[in-house]
Amino acid sequence: MKEREFVPVTDEEKKRSIFKYFKAPVPIDPKVIGKLVSGPIRPDKVLAFKDRNKLFEEGYHDEEIGWCILPDGTGYVANLVKMPGVTTEMFDWFFAWHGLENLRYKIWHPYGHYSAVSQQKDRIMDPDLSYKEKLWDTSHEITEDTGMGPSNIVINFKYPGDVGFDASKIGTKACSTIVCGKGYGKGQPPFAVPPTFTTHFVRETDDGIELRTRFWMGWDFVNGKDVKALPDGMRYPNPAAMTMAIHSAEEFTNLAAILPSLYAEEKDNW
Repeated sequence: MKEREFVPVTDEEKKRSIFKYFKAPVPIDPKVIGKLVSGPIRPDKVLAFKDRNKLFEEGYHDEEIGWCILPDGTGYVANLVKMPGVTTEMFDWFFAWHGLENLRYKIWHPYGHYSAVSQQKDRIMDPDLSYKEKLWDTSHEITEDTGMGPSNIVINFKYPGDVGFDASKIGTKACSTIVCGKGYGKGQPPFAVPPTFTTHFVRETDDGIELRTRFWMGWDFVNGKDVKALPDGMRYPNPAAMTMAIHSAEEFTNLAAILPSLYAEEKDNW
């Protein structure tokens, strides 16, 4: 197997104190990687986009880890990552903080994260906003390789209540925070990647937090309605969903490992 390569870094980035985090990501649990490479989960075990508020229910779904391509051609990815020692505050802070310079994004996944640039830096730097609020209605332009080659993507982060989530339950035992929004490929159809709606749903645990991630590939939320954004006749290839699932597990397993010390060192460095 070909050895994986790190994304490029500059000489200036190598001088930064956070460069020490730029190293091979913490390996995924072998049971998780085994499940993801073994094949798709059954479509009837998928949490449909329209049912996303079921994430607030107690317990777990039948399939918290897995991927598949549905009969309508859309893709689905689910991941569950335990993050001991990580707090909700740390998680919200990181999503606001990492879009201010590329190295912050690179240390998250040194094999797949090339660049991330927030388009609303003034909002993120606003001291009167909470970590959650800093991210809402902002966009990151990113270059990322989730296993199918580097892609240029725009991610629009949203206030969960504006995209169909029951915001009254956020900040309760059911859910401490949600980071969510739409990612889409830059360019014009048919060459642009159709939208993917992403949700990072966090619950607090006795020793930290747990992250339940969902990707609905080919779905969007427009004018108050769920919209299938995948053109008729188009179908996501199986490898696109599988590699997305593996990448997600990798990046958040690694983030769980580095975030407590990273936050302690950098929380006031905007």
